[in-house]
Amino acid sequence: MSSTVSAPPTATATGPSFLPLALVDKCVGSRIWVIMRGDRELVGTLRGFDDYVNMVLDDVTEYTILPDGGKRVDKIESILLNGSSVAMLVPGGSPEA
Repeated sequence: MSSTVSAPPTATATGPSFLPLALVDKCVGSRIWVIMRGDRELVGTLRGFDDYVNMVLDDVTEYTILPDGGKRVDKIESILLNGSSVAMLVPGGSPEA
């Protein structure tokens, strides 16, 4: 008895599919919203990243969610983020949108 494994499709009904790192690569030089594990969100310009999604952001606004439900907003010139702390990336997004 033999079984066949088919390759996943390269395109969907809505358009071509991208590997995650290829999609992140398209965001270099653009604004990106980074949702971290825990209570932080950052919006900044993606300068670069590596295979582990460690990334450098410039002109960053950091939003920290406080225990009382409020938000603290800090401005940071440049930051290096550890990819293992990143939960989600939203190209062009913002927590205020």
